[in-house]
Amino acid sequence: MPEKLFSAEDRKTIIAAIQEAENNTSGEIQVHIENHCRIDVLDRAAEVFETLKMHQTKERNGVLFYLAVLDHKFAILGDGGINAVVPDDFWEKIKDHMASLFREQKFTQGLIDGILMAGKELAAHFPHQGDDDENELPDEISFGS
Repeated sequence: MPEKLFSAEDRKTIIAAIQEAENNTSGEIQVHIENHCRIDVLDRAAEVFETLKMHQTKERNGVLFYLAVLDHKFAILGDGGINAVVPDDFWEKIKDHMASLFREQKFTQGLIDGILMAGKELAAHFPHQGDDDENELPDEISFGS
C-alpha cells in the first residue's frame, strides 16, 4: 500500500505545500503516489493526469507530481497552458533537484521542494485570482496500487 510509505504527518506537510503554492497561483497541483509503474513513466503520468481530470482546468494549468515508489520512478507533468510559457528546461530543473533529495531518502522534502518550485513559476504566469480563484482540483494526495 503506497499510503503507508508516507506518514500521516508527511502527508499533511505535502498537502500544506500544495496549499501554500496554490495560494499564489490559479494553477492546480496534485500528487499521485503508487507502488509500480509498468509502462513508460511519462505515459503513466499522462494516464493519471487524465484520470484525475487535470486537463479540465480552465487555464490548462495543472501540474501532476507522479511517483512510483517501489520502482524508483517519478515524473512531473504540466498541462499545455503551463508548457507554453515556462522555459524549456523548467521541469528538468525541478526533477533534478527532487532526484538529488530522493537519492538521500528525503522523499517528503523532495516533493515539498518540487511543489514549491513549481508554484513559484506558476504564480509568475498564472497569478492567484483573489476571491474569484476557484480551487478546481482537490489538494489531497491520490494513491494507486
